[in-house]
Amino acid sequence: MFKQIDRKLIDFNPFTKIGNDWMLISAKKDGITNTMTASWGMAGHLWNEDVVMVFIRPQRYTHEFVDNSTTFSISFFDGKKKELGYLGKVSGKDEDKISTVNFHVTEIEGTPTFEEAKFTIICEKIYIDSLKEDSFLNKEILTKHYPDMDLHTIYIGKVKGMYINE
Repeated sequence: MFKQIDRKLIDFNPFTKIGNDWMLISAKKDGITNTMTASWGMAGHLWNEDVVMVFIRPQRYTHEFVDNSTTFSISFFDGKKKELGYLGKVSGKDEDKISTVNFHVTEIEGTPTFEEAKFTIICEKIYIDSLKEDSFLNKEILTKHYPDMDLHTIYIGKVKGMYINE
């Protein structure tokens, strides 16, 4: 099913994969998997490591799962925008939203992803911080995206492995 690939050989454009196609951020807590759709994130090189950076608002249920896990995954899909939209709107606190969209949890390196994913990155958390109101130089961004001041938590994950689903 999933095959590890050399990250230097992957054709991955974060502007389209994250911003346009969206991704799922997933983690496990107490044996339960939760996920959320995200379209804000980054991939690059920091501290001599290949990393991804994801942003999760504190009120999201997935926040506590990522907080309580040493790893998380980001997963990408082809032709599943309707399902990803649903997973982004409904909380796993309220229903088994993963089953509702007919996705099936599997694990890579002990970290949850989905059988339906075409590409998954497994990450080890190495840094956590929160956006800070005083750090916004352009206050229009703050007022537009944070009217309730629910500033995102930033998670930086070291890339442990990249996998394609064959």
